[in-house]
Amino acid sequence: MSIRERLSGNEAVATAMKQINPDVVAAFPITPSTEIPQYFSTFVANGSVDTEFVPVESEHSAMSACIGAQAAGARAMTATSANGLSLMWEMIYIASSLRLPIVLSLVNRAVSGPLNIHNDHSDAMGVRDSGWIMLFSENNQEAYDNTLMAHRIAEHKDVLLPLMVCQDGFITSHSIENIELEDDEFVKNFVGTYKPEHYLLNDKEPIAVGPLDLQAYLFEHKAQQAQAMRNAKNVILEVSKEFEKLTGRKYGLFEEYKLDDAEIAIVCMNSTAGTTKFVVDNLRANGIKAGLLKVRVFRPFPSEEIAKALSHLKAVAVLDKADSLNAIGGALFSDITSSMHTAGVHVPTVNYVYGIGGRDTTSTQLESVFSDLSEIVKTGKIDNPYRYLGLKKGDE
Repeated sequence: MSIRERLSGNEAVATAMKQINPDVVAAFPITPSTEIPQYFSTFVANGSVDTEFVPVESEHSAMSACIGAQAAGARAMTATSANGLSLMWEMIYIASSLRLPIVLSLVNRAVSGPLNIHNDHSDAMGVRDSGWIMLFSENNQEAYDNTLMAHRIAEHKDVLLPLMVCQDGFITSHSIENIELEDDEFVKNFVGTYKPEHYLLNDKEPIAVGPLDLQAYLFEHKAQQAQAMRNAKNVILEVSKEFEKLTGRKYGLFEEYKLDDAEIAIVCMNSTAGTTKFVVDNLRANGIKAGLLKVRVFRPFPSEEIAKALSHLKAVAVLDKADSLNAIGGALFSDITSSMHTAGVHVPTVNYVYGIGGRDTTSTQLESVFSDLSEIVKTGKIDNPYRYLGLKKGDE
């Protein structure tokens, strides 16, 4: 039976971690981390979990400890943000290459410099191709639910990849919302116990973890990683379907909000989707056929499915909360347009980089995006497809 509660996004994730009761949590509980390790450490101190909490000296060490624990046969978790993830960078790649299903809560914040502690997606975009599964969360409920599903996905025999659950810093991480929690017994049964086939402390099967991997084998091992990422898509759908059956809360690779009969639509991730839904409702009330596609699963990227979902539209705007600084738009835009091109879908598509460093994104600004899309439909002209939303006048 679900339990009604009011929690911040950080508290929601920490609560999910408490219910999962992992073997090891290694974290550097100070900025640039999050409140999540702080909350979880209180569960350790009061005996709510029997997790081994390892307070390390840096984020690099936090991921290193998780790698060691997971390789030894333990279920390991951690949490971080922004520059903390950047400091993990070396070990992020090692975790995925060793096929260790570590779960990390990533509270999305701007990567310095200049110094900024507020929300954008530059941290996640910096590691988007590191071999981690990436789930994005619109609100606190989704952050909690994605965390409950994470181990089932990551630990699946056809996957065995690390997974990060993303949520927007401050916007959801520090905002208190109503939430439905599952009871402890439900979580215990749903997540199950971790039973790795191969692990260092198995005295019946001596193995090496992280050996030298040169020309004779590395290519094949990377191909296996890529196949595991492709496998993850079906596993995510299977786990989400089971979760829906048990809780009534439905999750797919992405959410289509009033998209079926839409003529123009926005594609975005995380909390911006909530504001966009509000704008879509208002536009619909005025007879404008607007819609939204909210990406939940960013890695593996659901290319074919997204291209099909957008194929009937007359114009699309892709919103990126991080600029790739490549002169050709953001990462989500690149993935969307590549997917559409490969599928032979030809819909006029523009990119808006927005919300950098935590700048507010208003419903009025999103209305202007839909207005721009209507003008594209009317004139058939895009002009510059690489745009900024919310930039101060004179700086565009």
